[in-house]
Amino acid sequence: MSTITSRAAVLSAMGATRPYADSRPLDIETITLDAPGTGEVRVAIRAAGLCHSDLSVINGDRPRPMPMALGHEAAGVVEAVGAGVDDLQPGDHVVMVFMPSCGHCNPCAGGRPALCEPGAAANGKGELLGGGRRIHGREGELNHHLGCSAFADRAVVSRRSLVKVPADLRFEHAALFGCAVLTGVGAVVNTAGVRAGQSVAVVGLGGVGLASVLGALASGATPVVAVDLSDEKLALARTLGAVHTVNAAAPDAVEQVRALTGGGADFVFEMAGSARALESAWKMTRRGGTTVTAGLPPPDAALAVNIVSLVAEERTLKGSYIGTCVPARDIPRYVALFREGRLPVDRLLTGTIALEDINAAFDDLADGKAVRTVVTF
Repeated sequence: MSTITSRAAVLSAMGATRPYADSRPLDIETITLDAPGTGEVRVAIRAAGLCHSDLSVINGDRPRPMPMALGHEAAGVVEAVGAGVDDLQPGDHVVMVFMPSCGHCNPCAGGRPALCEPGAAANGKGELLGGGRRIHGREGELNHHLGCSAFADRAVVSRRSLVKVPADLRFEHAALFGCAVLTGVGAVVNTAGVRAGQSVAVVGLGGVGLASVLGALASGATPVVAVDLSDEKLALARTLGAVHTVNAAAPDAVEQVRALTGGGADFVFEMAGSARALESAWKMTRRGGTTVTAGLPPPDAALAVNIVSLVAEERTLKGSYIGTCVPARDIPRYVALFREGRLPVDRLLTGTIALEDINAAFDDLADGKAVRTVVTF
């Protein structure tokens, strides 16, 4: 197999000024992809979602090696497979997962592929799991974004970054399972293990936060309280089934949540990616309860915790990365729930755009005007 060209959104430097519609940090350029190597697959991407994890690279909150072909939440069709790939074939529909798992390191062997050590190292270096880069731009090699680089009409990825899905699942819906759903629902089901009848509050109603609301409802949690600064997102949460909503800007927001849950929620999920939101989430949690955070604030953000309350109230503070997922197990489960109408992921879709409109779409995401906007190809 030979090289092939593709169109991709390339970020050359972090920290562009707003609005992005004017500064245009993402340049749409023609790139060259190497043929897939051993254990690798070339995917024709059909849909890719815009996520705060992409935005945090653009604005510099999550430093990554530059230049980089951005994007990590996507679905598409297998075009070609490299040597050693015998369980996927051209024509298969797949969802990308932004943490490839080697299957051999200690976390993988312990059933926690979301913490794969070689996968994390490769992602941090902008490489694929097998080592090195497969993307070439105008000025040389480009870094991969979380092993995916999905804002493109084609990508070469590790087989370990893909999960096969039913061919009749619409691509713009399938893409959401690779990040928003996997992270949000997984935080509820896997990280927290919420059971029917337990109370839940979710702070931050982006795509991941609203997916957490859906996961809590599917788990039978009650009441489910949604918290955000946006009245529009609070209204959407109510239509999804949240029993109560609280505007985080209210001076008594914490007290409201504690009153609505009888002294604090059993589980509070922080999905806003800020230390202030996590502090509020901690205060909203009842004695003996659990606070779970999947938000990704800047690396220097810190949280002060009262150690006495941690001990005397038997409180738990947990991190959740990719929903403590096992992608090959969880994505098919969540897709099945969606197809049964019990996990209405399609309600998270704000709209679809062309690749050329991606910079302005990131303005909408940064301004809180969008839950999930998806680039379609």
